[in-house]
Amino acid sequence: MTRPRDRPTKICAVCGRPFQWRRKWKDVWDEVRYCSERCRRDRNRQQQRERLADLNPE
Repeated sequence: MTRPRDRPTKICAVCGRPFQWRRKWKDVWDEVRYCSERCRRDRNRQQQRERLADLNPE
């Protein structure tokens, strides 16, 4: 078993927080983009925020 500090990490595409490899992701780690189910559900909100920011530069 690897130590938690030795596990690979990624940055969540929605919240921007780092998250670590989990055993349940071992077969699909390359495809994982979100740290949690909540971020996966909220991915559309993030895309909408980015579009609005592009339309309304401040």
